[in-house]
Amino acid sequence: MLLALMLCYLFFYTGRQNFGWAIKFIHEEYGLSTSQLGFISGAMLACYGIGQAINGNLGDKFGGRIMVTMGALMSVVLNWITSFGTTFMSLLIPWAANGYVQSMSWAPGSRLLSNWWGHHERGRAFGWYVFSAGFSSVMIFALSILVLQHLSWQWLFRLPVLLLAIGAIIFYFVARDRPQDLGFEPLPEDPADHAIATTGEKSVDRYLHCLKNWRFLVGCVSIGFESLARYGLLIWVPFHYLGEGWKKDPSSVWITMALPVGMAFGALSSGYISDRFFRSNRSRPIALFMALASVVSLLIYVVPADNRLAGLVLLFLAGFFVYGPQSSFWALCPDLLGRRRAATGIGLMNASAYGFAAAGEPLIGWIIQLTGQTSSVFAVLAIVCMVGAVCILPIRR
Repeated sequence: MLLALMLCYLFFYTGRQNFGWAIKFIHEEYGLSTSQLGFISGAMLACYGIGQAINGNLGDKFGGRIMVTMGALMSVVLNWITSFGTTFMSLLIPWAANGYVQSMSWAPGSRLLSNWWGHHERGRAFGWYVFSAGFSSVMIFALSILVLQHLSWQWLFRLPVLLLAIGAIIFYFVARDRPQDLGFEPLPEDPADHAIATTGEKSVDRYLHCLKNWRFLVGCVSIGFESLARYGLLIWVPFHYLGEGWKKDPSSVWITMALPVGMAFGALSSGYISDRFFRSNRSRPIALFMALASVVSLLIYVVPADNRLAGLVLLFLAGFFVYGPQSSFWALCPDLLGRRRAATGIGLMNASAYGFAAAGEPLIGWIIQLTGQTSSVFAVLAIVCMVGAVCILPIRR
């Protein structure tokens, strides 16, 4: 089940993280400002966050298999529609809608994992899940560079997502929501699930239980800052490195691949570290990684962009430490709320994450427009990461 879900999510970001590679060309071709483009990107993230709050609960009710598949296939269609946009509104509407359908997959898929993996193995399972998502970023970075070297920017929204369609179809025919669906015994109940097993629980009860858990709410705030930093890097790093002569010297763009590679390995490491060295205490590796991400972001801000070796190393470290905490955040939800509320909790946490990211995108675009320096994004992210590290410290589990 883990491998099937990883295969599908390996292609998911081909339908979501391609926009950052198109920003420069939309800006030049249609005259949209960086603030407007940041708003379009932020609208997608906002709709993704809203969808997480809704679809997480639906994942608890209906399971991940159908939700993941539907979200993937609808995203392919909306990416193609976005590719034909020529104005602010014709880009905004389909791209925002794409954010919602993309949200149909992460939390329901996480519920599927929670059904198959127990508490002491969850950190590693979620680490592999987030690892596949991280390598999805690697894939879209590589495919975007290749597409732009041979085709127009519109094909960023047309070709890579075909892999997502293939992955979704394979996932549907391989995956099952619960061990019982294949004749296996279910996992033992988590302690937080005992009351649900005896009394039952409605959708509104799941939401209220999550929102009354202060540790969960603190985690939601912390992941908000982490996600703002993550998308600040994913959206604006390509814009920072796509200079006027990038086709003559493509090495300046290829070094950006270090960012998603670092993200993938960071996610895998964080889940393992929390289980192995912190006895499944999720907050400590989260705080450690985000504090180090703050230091690295500050170094990127002061190091010139034409220093290729330093850029390569620092982008890898930025990705490693910024995205690394994700697997610990997701494992924290079933730890605090129980397996039966896992998708609802993950959906709400992801809604908070993308709410922060959505608010940050127009702000970062405005700061770049105000300063005239694309490197300004890294100074902002250094502050954001440190705040996120401090926020998570009160959580003990």
